[in-house]
Amino acid sequence: MREVTSFTDYFVICSVLNSRQGHAVADEIQKGLKTLGELPVSVEGYDAAEWILMDYGDFLVHIFSETARAYYDLERLWRHAKLVSVEEDR
Repeated sequence: MREVTSFTDYFVICSVLNSRQGHAVADEIQKGLKTLGELPVSVEGYDAAEWILMDYGDFLVHIFSETARAYYDLERLWRHAKLVSVEEDR
């Protein structure tokens, strides 16, 4: 995101199947980052869980329901940003 905006360096975007899964993903991200000393600047949308936005300053975490992800289509909106693939630890 550095090349196209000044408010953050990275977006992390994921989809979940339901609000319970959205809460679980958000909770685990917050828990894991807290152990590293990272606290969010803000968290929005947690209650409805259609689009949970976790702002960590240098990066934003977007947790979408599948419907909301298709509707807002951040990948298209920010298509000029460099795509960084994340490999799973195996």
